[in-house]
Amino acid sequence: MNTPNPELGKKLDKVAYVLSAIVIALVILMRGDYKPDLGFDTSFLPAVNAILNTFCALCLMMAVFFIKRRNIIMHRRMIYGAMVFSALFLLCYVLYHFTNVETKYCGEGTDRIIYFVILITHIILAGLSLPFILMTFIRGYTFQVEKHRKMAKWVYPIWLYVAITGPVVYLMLAPCYPK
Repeated sequence: MNTPNPELGKKLDKVAYVLSAIVIALVILMRGDYKPDLGFDTSFLPAVNAILNTFCALCLMMAVFFIKRRNIIMHRRMIYGAMVFSALFLLCYVLYHFTNVETKYCGEGTDRIIYFVILITHIILAGLSLPFILMTFIRGYTFQVEKHRKMAKWVYPIWLYVAITGPVVYLMLAPCYPK
């Protein structure tokens, strides 16, 4: 068993805060009207994003499966996988939204209400959870097990909700993408 390293945790927390601020700034910037032409089509990225979120959700569920069986090595691998899929998602998401105009939802009635409830909760929780996901990861990475457990009990369901609702939003929005 490795020993806790709270000093490293504090240093990594600063990195988590900076990364969170950068992501928030990118999300704000990508809302602009200017959409550069990169010389290649990025319209396939929403489907890629849905797949990456799905893999993230699967990794998260497997991480819980393994930790309940006290398989820390596999738990750690699944969390690393979830982090990688989330990071790839974020890169693809930002690239897509920097280069494409926003797709408006085309559904009506109850479907429209359901879509916006899911979308709004997804966006709010995704934005708010990022620093906590990073800090929970840092607690585990630095072997601060009790702090990691306490945070993971409430961060995990939020992260899982965000990872699952991402593909749901994509599937609901898919008929509205330009042909």
